[in-house]
Amino acid sequence: MKAVVMAGGEGTRLRPMTSSMPKPLLPVANRPIMEHVLRLLKRHGLNETVVTVQFLASLVKNYFGDGEELGMELTYANEEKPLGTAGSVKNAEEALKDDAFLVISGDALTDFDLTELINFHKEKGALVTVCLTRVPNPLEFGITIVDEEGKVERFLEKPTWGQVFSDTVNTGIYVMEPEVFDYVEADVPVDWSGDVFPQLMKEGKPVYGYVAEGYWEDVGTHESYVKAQADVLEGKVDVEIDGFELSPGVWIAEGAEVHPDAVLRGPLYIGDYAKVEAGAEIREHTVVGSNVVVKSGAFLHKAVVHDNVYIGQHSNLRGCVVGKNTDIMRAARIEDGAVIGDECLVGEESIIQGNVRVYPFKTIEAGAFVNTSVIWESRGQAHLFGARGVSGILNVEITPELAVRLAGAYATTLKKGSTVTTARDHSRGARALKRAVISALQASAIDVRDLENVPLPVARQQTARGSAGGIMIRTTPGVPDSVDIMFFDSQGADLSQASQRKLDRVFARQEYRRAFPGEIGDLHFPASVFDSYTGSLLRNVDTTGIAESGLKVVVDASNGSAGLVLPSLLGKLGVDSLTINPGLDESRPTETGDMRRSGLVRLGEIVASSRAAFGVRFDPVGERLSLVDEKGRIVEDDRALLVMLDLVAAERRSGRVALPVTTTRIAEQVAAYHGTQVEWTTTSPDDLTRVGGDETTIFGGDGRGGFIVPEFSSVFDGTAAFVRLIGLVARTQLTLSQIDARIPRAHVLKRDLATPWAVKGLVMRRVVEAAGNRFVDTTDGVRVVETDGRWVMVLPDPAEAVTHLWAEGPDDASAQALLDEWSSVVDSAGR
Repeated sequence: MKAVVMAGGEGTRLRPMTSSMPKPLLPVANRPIMEHVLRLLKRHGLNETVVTVQFLASLVKNYFGDGEELGMELTYANEEKPLGTAGSVKNAEEALKDDAFLVISGDALTDFDLTELINFHKEKGALVTVCLTRVPNPLEFGITIVDEEGKVERFLEKPTWGQVFSDTVNTGIYVMEPEVFDYVEADVPVDWSGDVFPQLMKEGKPVYGYVAEGYWEDVGTHESYVKAQADVLEGKVDVEIDGFELSPGVWIAEGAEVHPDAVLRGPLYIGDYAKVEAGAEIREHTVVGSNVVVKSGAFLHKAVVHDNVYIGQHSNLRGCVVGKNTDIMRAARIEDGAVIGDECLVGEESIIQGNVRVYPFKTIEAGAFVNTSVIWESRGQAHLFGARGVSGILNVEITPELAVRLAGAYATTLKKGSTVTTARDHSRGARALKRAVISALQASAIDVRDLENVPLPVARQQTARGSAGGIMIRTTPGVPDSVDIMFFDSQGADLSQASQRKLDRVFARQEYRRAFPGEIGDLHFPASVFDSYTGSLLRNVDTTGIAESGLKVVVDASNGSAGLVLPSLLGKLGVDSLTINPGLDESRPTETGDMRRSGLVRLGEIVASSRAAFGVRFDPVGERLSLVDEKGRIVEDDRALLVMLDLVAAERRSGRVALPVTTTRIAEQVAAYHGTQVEWTTTSPDDLTRVGGDETTIFGGDGRGGFIVPEFSSVFDGTAAFVRLIGLVARTQLTLSQIDARIPRAHVLKRDLATPWAVKGLVMRRVVEAAGNRFVDTTDGVRVVETDGRWVMVLPDPAEAVTHLWAEGPDDASAQALLDEWSSVVDSAGR
């Protein structure tokens, strides 16, 4: 006997899940509903099956093909227009006309004994046998009454409660003889229950009803879809589940990685090659699809997550459905009954209320509170650029496709035939993305100078040598699974705000320039990049006294690209040096705070045991520098800034130094003591770069390991800072600990407070109001200065739902009290 699987419905009640996917392909326990149906048919010997398709027919055909993978023989009957339940089967008449056949819906989950149904049909000699079941709520189904012999007496399609006369309903599963086609007109919409069966009964034809035992769920609503998942996990329906049972009710598919510190409370299902990090909690009735990433701190309960979804840290999903290829960012919350369509972006700390529908390809902004469905509008992000260029999670937010579009947009802002310098760090992700960037630049009539893997300062310096701009791709500092795509201007500095907005506009409008075949850009690989860089550095930075000083230093390259420059540099400096961790380590393109700290501790041990003058540790891209003194003690970054400032100001005795407003006011005392002055800037590296480029500037730093050496470059450069430090120490003949000891101790404390995006403006207004008559500095954020000189600064983060606070006092207790006072102001405004 053959079977007919009806798979042509649009599933309008299940939108937005069915906006871009036919209902039969919706996954239940990570398998399409229709696959469960086909496996049931095969179990009962119904291997030859005709599938009727109409809505998004190609997706069904492409997924199941000819049925070989299932060990079945599938053919398809395509409807040009909807023909109804009977009309669609009539459309397949040619394949069914020789014998009795079974009709079953491709979007209902069941484990009925089809063999018993077929035997009943044959025993009764029926023309049609309708498979029936009993349900508690029959309103959505066709009610059927049968007599003692099983013959159907009455049908009523989708009654009201006032019309309900039975709980026995039509499941849409039928066994039929081919003579039934005589009652179905071709190429017009015809239904079995509404048109054909009443006519058969009127003529006294043998129409029987078989009441089946077992599970049946018509997956026609969001509620029934979620219920079907839970029922499979609870074992209420006899279907095959891929994978193995890790513990009772906890199903793990092939290749899935679940950290031992993740919390799993079954029954639940985790699909193949999914990754669940430590600290994530997945609770009962949750289904996690294939290739899904669940980050630490995420919480999922009764959530159905389709394939290739990213679930960020501390996000919270309850009783919701998330479509494929969607990204749920950090601390987002999706409430019970909400449905997120395919390929959406749900921004960090956004809240999607219960029963909200977000249709495919939509963006929910960070911090948004969504209580109505998002159907037509697309909520776009305000800006591409953050504090470090265009940043995001590799292959989630930053994909090769996005890199191509960004590079195309950047190229469009430049003249045809311009040259752009490209570079990367030593990570595989950056390497892959850079190749995409280079292709897009060349295709936009841009010549490319590719430096390959170089330190960030080298990329900036080489860009400034005749290029119209540059692109550097690196791993986000401290975030191993994220990348930054950094865009430079012709001076090697980060793009100005105006240039960022211009690139933003081109990207948003997708107005990319494309080259004609003869205009495709060239690709060059410049030689001797490191020799050029070190030669220029040594010509511009004062190195007198180093060779004669007999200094010994320990240099930690952190297994990063800074190690590529050091061999030629240290040899030319003539300094006695010990280099550790010089080799590149692709598995560690960045480092966490803990990794950096342990590296500094180790460096300190080596410095003390080798009796070196000091130790330096580069970050993996050679942009920043950390110090250890001759006793092996770590010089904290904010303290290192004061040490460098004291050395530079003492030698130069004039000029100005560029420092962000968050720096301790001890810096003013140090600068003034040596006859220099402080130019306060915002916390943005762009602003420091701007002031660092002024001819009167002698030094700049951010208190986080970033130093500007203006005689060489106006941007942060760890290697240049290292060379300058060696020269200063050699000429002053003081140790770092001696210099540190003569500088007063600072008491600056910092705190970060979570602040919803929607109230950030309100928070800052409340801070200004609370300042009253006190002095207020608005160079960056709001800095409130007390009459006794203590100060607090409140600054909203431009990229995260966070407000930063700094406070300085004569001692830690005073600074702590000030921080507590203004934290309460921020908290009260944010509530």
